This record gives sequence, C-alpha cells and structure tokens, in this order.
Amino acid sequence: MTEIRLDAKTLRALAHPLRIRLLGLLRAEGPATATGLAQRVGESSGTTSWHLRQLADHGFIEQDTERGNKRERWWKAAYESTGLRMEDFRGDEESAGALSAYLYEIASGDYRRMTTFLAEDWGQEWRESFVMSDQNLPLTPDELKAMRTELHEVVDRYRRPERRGDEIVVAQIQAFPRKRRPE
Repeated sequence: MTEIRLDAKTLRALAHPLRIRLLGLLRAEGPATATGLAQRVGESSGTTSWHLRQLADHGFIEQDTERGNKRERWWKAAYESTGLRMEDFRGDEESAGALSAYLYEIASGDYRRMTTFLAEDWGQEWRESFVMSDQNLPLTPDELKAMRTELHEVVDRYRRPERRGDEIVVAQIQAFPRKRRPE
C-alpha cells in the first residue's frame, strides 16, 4: 500500500463526508463490513454499502477476500494515504465545489479527532506527552515547502509496525499562511 493521488475524477468521487469518514475508518481501524461501519457512523447498512461500492469503483478500497463469506463482504483500504496537490486544481471550476467539500471534511475530521482526545480520560504519561501548538513564522512559499518536507521526514522516521502496548497516535501537520490585517 502506498498513496493514491487525487485527480479531478477521484476527487469528485471521494468528496462526500460519509465516504471520507468510511475510508478514514478503514485506514485507521482495519477491515470491516458495511454493517459494522454503518453502526459506527450512524447510517443504514444500505447507505453505507452504496458509498463503499463507490469508493471501490474508484480504487480507494477493495474487498478483503481473506475475511467473510458469500453473505458478508469485508472491505479494506487499498492505499495508506490520499495525496492532493492544490496546484492540480488551479483554474478547474468543475472541481472547485468538490475540492472545497473535501478540504472542509478533512479539516473537520482533524478537529473531531483532537476534541475527542481532549474529552477522553488518558493517563498522566499521555497527557504530558501530547502536543497542541501553533507558531506564527515569517516564511516564503519555498521555506514552507522545505519545512513540510522535513516534518514529513520526521514523522516517517517514527513509522513502524504496531507493537504490543502501543497506542495509535494521530500526527496532524498543518502549516498555512494567514492574511494580515490591513494597517
């Protein structure tokens, strides 16, 4: 498994809140059935099945043939991550709505994961280890790209198979310019 890069067609196929959520669950928690996923997202299994088939039709997920039987279809993620390059969609008016919906849902999911963590009762070691920080840095676009590359390299150094006693840690990296107030 590696990364799938979104193009206009796959972006439009993925840019639905439920599809993004289903794909995220399959990536984070492993293979599942439409019924199991439906219970977790509060939807009917019919609705969930339809969206899973759409994800499969566009190559985001695939059937897990090692599980289930003729009556029970299991699904798994086909890729570890989804990549998107904003410049691929510059001037593409047809994809503007899908791009907006996709980015909004990704940011909303990041927010939900952070607030869920903050509401949960974790032990002292985890409360002292977690980080939530923002910094205002004066950077050029090239410097931001270099920082992004370095941050991803740091995260990749910590990537390894899960071991007994591990917790899954969500590493969110956000770095973007903000508009200055007019003087």
